[in-house]
Amino acid sequence: MGQPAEKPRRATYADLEAVPPNKVAELIRGVLHVFPRPAPRHAYAASGLGCELGGAFDLGKNGPGGFWILDGPELHFPDPESPGDVEAVVPDIAGWRRERMPELPDTAYFSLAPDWICEVLSPSTEQHDRKEKMPVYAREGVQHAWLVDPIQRTLDVFSLAPGRGFTLVATHRGAARVRAAPFQAIEIELAVLWAT
Repeated sequence: MGQPAEKPRRATYADLEAVPPNKVAELIRGVLHVFPRPAPRHAYAASGLGCELGGAFDLGKNGPGGFWILDGPELHFPDPESPGDVEAVVPDIAGWRRERMPELPDTAYFSLAPDWICEVLSPSTEQHDRKEKMPVYAREGVQHAWLVDPIQRTLDVFSLAPGRGFTLVATHRGAARVRAAPFQAIEIELAVLWAT
């Protein structure tokens, strides 16, 4: 009879901090996930969407304002499997209603869940974004989630359904003009997200 397999050591936030700065690192349920920095199409889609939403909803230019819109914020949530530990995830873009978060925190991370997140999918991160991160966002009460695929040129819009997690509300493709919650006050032309 062989020895029972040793339970793998849970990664800690110190392990995340040791990751080289040219990588993106996240910590979910004690597992450290390390990815390369985003590829150009990924970065272009995230930047384009941040510009579209940031002007109207963060700065209030030709839009209602009322949000903080940030690229790549680090979010810290309690690890449900290990009290006292944290999970750390980094959405490509996130938005908080200013009525819920009147001021930006002084910490290098956010412990208040955003109202909206957007993940830009790439072949190396799509399964991680869908299977690992979306359940964390749902558990923490993020009300709206968007998944942007710059290769397929799609935007999937999700809303949180109490007790059921995220529900797909709509899929938009190509050059569609979109009004999607929570930013339905403006129309977004998806074509601006796709590098040609």
